[in-house]
Amino acid sequence: MTNIIISILLLLTFVGFIYYIVKGGNLVIGFFIMALLWSVIGLIPFNVVIQDVIAKPALNYGPTIIYIVFGSWFGRVLVDSGIAGSISAQTEKVGRKAPILAAILVVLVTALIFSSAYGVGSVIAIGVILIPILLSIGVPKKVAIPAFTMAIGAPMYINVVLFNQIKAFFPSVNFSGNYLVFGLTAMSVQLIGVIIFILVHSKSIKNGKIETIATNDQVAFKRTHPVTFIVPIIPVALNMFFHWDAIPALLLATIIALLLTGQMKSYTGLVAFINKTVSQAINDISGLIIFLMALVMFAGAATVNVPHFKGIIEVILPHSPLVLAIAVGILAPLALFRGPLHVWGAGAATAAVLAATGTFPPIFLLPLLYTASIMAVSIDLTQSWNTWALTYSKLETKEYLKMGIPVMWAVSIVNELLVFAFFGH
Repeated sequence: MTNIIISILLLLTFVGFIYYIVKGGNLVIGFFIMALLWSVIGLIPFNVVIQDVIAKPALNYGPTIIYIVFGSWFGRVLVDSGIAGSISAQTEKVGRKAPILAAILVVLVTALIFSSAYGVGSVIAIGVILIPILLSIGVPKKVAIPAFTMAIGAPMYINVVLFNQIKAFFPSVNFSGNYLVFGLTAMSVQLIGVIIFILVHSKSIKNGKIETIATNDQVAFKRTHPVTFIVPIIPVALNMFFHWDAIPALLLATIIALLLTGQMKSYTGLVAFINKTVSQAINDISGLIIFLMALVMFAGAATVNVPHFKGIIEVILPHSPLVLAIAVGILAPLALFRGPLHVWGAGAATAAVLAATGTFPPIFLLPLLYTASIMAVSIDLTQSWNTWALTYSKLETKEYLKMGIPVMWAVSIVNELLVFAFFGH
């Protein structure tokens, strides 16, 4: 009887947590309170709470934080060295002669940059270059902004910084091998979806009036040699073809970027650039690190409550990986507004419980929930860089969601089927 009462209370607080997040509650505070609340409700001994809910999850996540730090630094080097800006500016050469091709190139260039770059600072630095280019060739705002943010979301499947955030729930899954093949395939599916979206609106692009943005956010950047354009894909290539760990791959790519962009011409200049980019990179992820610490503590609380959850989960969840993949694909919009399928929102509870019960293997659950979450990363208003893009372009929220959600919903269903094809057997 006690176990039934505990299970009901855990489920009620789970629903309450979802409501709290959807209403805009602070995630760090929410995760921390839920970790303590579930520990109390589950009658977890005090010493177990101290060790297994608070201390061990945070300490065990330390190595993953290092991956995020190196990934953030590499992304900042790409932006501040001029590599990202130079790649972006190449699309301008196609210009008005072939606006459809130019728009597609902007999408591909955006994906190339954000296969390694990450964070709202990087998005702003690239967005103030690429968004005006899209508008200047006649792409309407209602097409340009969703295309831009969805193009950022596509390479998140292979972005080491974001991948290591979801790894908090599934630490046994590695950023290599079969996952990377899936990630590249899923990224390609999303990019194809964005390109089809552009082609569907090709008439409005060809006949579109030239729009401009009245802003002072335009930034100057140093032009770099075209050979530097391969730098963003170096970490992924080293991992895929030579099986390098992400840290040495990111470090080598960063050194190559510094060398090819002339940052090593003088010792003092190199030191100043490194100090500046490292400081900015750490600043970019400082809030994220605290958020992830609270998140892994919550995941620890879910783990110690497995005996209370397992029976209910086994009754509610379909036992077929295919049925679950289809269901998550159809329900993918529940990731929007930090809902129950968004792992960096209310979906953290979903991920923590599923991971802890062991009903499905982690290698299946990670891409399953990652795909739904990337729908939100690509088109959700609670994603900071999407909000910036809307504010910068002055596009109506309703128009943005109306244009982008159908595309991402279709992409999510296809990619969930890919999850089953790769990991569901």
